[in-house]
Amino acid sequence: MTGEQPGAERSRGRSRYRNRGCGCGFGFVGFGSFVLVLTVGIVLSLFNVGVGIGASVRIPFTQSNLTVAASLGSKSKTTAELPSYTQGRLGGNQNPFNNSTTMTIGPAEGAALIIVGRQDDAPAVDLHLVAR
Repeated sequence: MTGEQPGAERSRGRSRYRNRGCGCGFGFVGFGSFVLVLTVGIVLSLFNVGVGIGASVRIPFTQSNLTVAASLGSKSKTTAELPSYTQGRLGGNQNPFNNSTTMTIGPAEGAALIIVGRQDDAPAVDLHLVAR
């Protein structure tokens, strides 16, 4: 006996595993950045060009900013294309929240970061677009 009462039907529950793949819900983002660096990044690196975009907004009643920035292109130009107030913070731990991601494929590199915290040189509102 298995410990069940006689005459009781055994119900079979069905379960579906909805989280397949890399184990996180945003697995497609990693693949998307891979394809972007593989295609656009390598084309930009062939011409020794880098593209950067960033936005920063001051958090009200604080000295902190929320900054989102990304760059793509040649390895030598990737960090230079980020806004000046993010220099030295790629992969750093100076702020309460710093999510940095880099991906290198051959001569191409892509970098993205999100920073929440004090950034001394950051203006109250900034939109940064550059292609060199």
